Amino acid sequence: MIALDKLRTLGLAIILAWGWKRAAIAFAAGALSALAMAPFNAWPVLFLTFPVMVWLIDGAGAGRLRGVPAAAMAGWWFGLGYFVPGLYWLGYAFLVDASTFAWLMPFAVLGLPAYLALFTAAGFALARLIWTKGASRVIALALSLTISEWLRGHVLTGFPWNAFGYALSEPLALAQTASLIGLWGLTFLSVAIFASPAVLIDGSSRGRKPWIAPVAALALLLAMGIFGGVRLSLHPTADVAKVRLRIMQPNLQQDVKFNYAAKAEVMQKYLTLSDRASGPQSTGVRDASILIWPESAFPFFLTREADAMAQIADLLPKGTVLITGSVRAPDLPPGTRITRAYNSIYVIDHDGSVLSVYDKLHLVPFGEYLPFQDWMEKIGLEQLTRVQGGFIPGLRRRPMDIPNAPRALPLICYEAIFPSDVATRDDRPGWIVNLTNDGWFGISTGPYQHLQQARLRAIEQGLPVVRAANTGISAVIDPVGRIVARLDLGVEGVLDASLPSPIAPTIYARNGDIPAAIMLAAAFLFVIRRRAAKRRIS
Repeated sequence: MIALDKLRTLGLAIILAWGWKRAAIAFAAGALSALAMAPFNAWPVLFLTFPVMVWLIDGAGAGRLRGVPAAAMAGWWFGLGYFVPGLYWLGYAFLVDASTFAWLMPFAVLGLPAYLALFTAAGFALARLIWTKGASRVIALALSLTISEWLRGHVLTGFPWNAFGYALSEPLALAQTASLIGLWGLTFLSVAIFASPAVLIDGSSRGRKPWIAPVAALALLLAMGIFGGVRLSLHPTADVAKVRLRIMQPNLQQDVKFNYAAKAEVMQKYLTLSDRASGPQSTGVRDASILIWPESAFPFFLTREADAMAQIADLLPKGTVLITGSVRAPDLPPGTRITRAYNSIYVIDHDGSVLSVYDKLHLVPFGEYLPFQDWMEKIGLEQLTRVQGGFIPGLRRRPMDIPNAPRALPLICYEAIFPSDVATRDDRPGWIVNLTNDGWFGISTGPYQHLQQARLRAIEQGLPVVRAANTGISAVIDPVGRIVARLDLGVEGVLDASLPSPIAPTIYARNGDIPAAIMLAAAFLFVIRRRAAKRRIS
């Protein structure tokens, strides 16, 4: 009882806060919420921070225009607090070529979070527009923030990094719900569950039972855990017969990867490391049927360097193929100066033949291209990869044929954070191969978050994910999200593993975001009916 009185006092203080105190409360709550993401995964903290969102929107009602501007401002401060510590690691990328890009570092570390916080502000504003009293206002907030998070994942090519739904991706049993409703469904549930304690301050007069909402939230969390535990027990890791993977993690410094003068050094490192024995019984690359190298592996156009292709052919025994990232030159007449390129994946046979090529579709803004590229280059700006004109986007994504193995769906770098980029209903592969280079971001939380998001794609689709990262974290993930093998961040080495078998297509794989959309539609109708009922009573 004493604890409940203290909670009511705290909630009332937040509701009544205004000015800089209100902004500071919102910012602090957002910053603490970032602890729910990898590598901390301290998701219980959201039971403390998400109720603050509800109370901030409650207090916004004292402002003008029905409190919408005040709610939006509180949402912006919450978002800024959430994204600054969650995305601070982006600043490392501007230190790779510090003499050119260091001055832009503050704009990335503060500017991108300030932009992304606009979506949180929109979510708060929308919530205020449909705000109700009692427990239904938690549903209004969950609905509104899910919409704003979905928009964040799609507007201007999207950036759904650390969407609120990832809070329920650890422990692994909770993450299994993604097989039903995907990331956006998890986002709705995350907000609804963790914000539910806010209603405990409402009191129990006039038949109100504010304890029902948090108890129901805990029951839902328990049900998710039980469902996930059963699903995990029904799907033990099984392997594809006669497929052996070897993932090579070179741990190269980022500046070396863009230095053509380091061509011989890079190739020698890759070749030597790829053939390294990984144990007493290991015979090096001859143990593998598929050798995998990370994204943009070379500081040169691989297929235009005959000596490099010959070295690869000498490395690969018969029956072994290489899957590797590489910058690919466009097909141009001989003698034409190359100013743009593709970020690509090659499948190369033991005789040096290129069997398949995939060109990255979803390019990174400011990393692989600039918005309004020509205009920005005229005023002296360039993207981090320093490719004049920017990279060329590919035309389509399709599974790649791999000899003596299931077809693989290719994803390069942050393509793995977009659920919509793993649309496999019409042409389902046997596994997902994700080549990335997180060396841009040093030893930071970024690579752990990237791995967390790639793992959720496995659970959503029921497909194994094989991840090769330059500096880590490389991993083999089974179709329910178990990490069956990994190389840690900042480690040089090779990872030998079997290829996990896929399971039957999940509900999410078959229906995409339709179940989540139905949840949101039902939530909207519920909130509207509650608002109408409140008006009739008043």
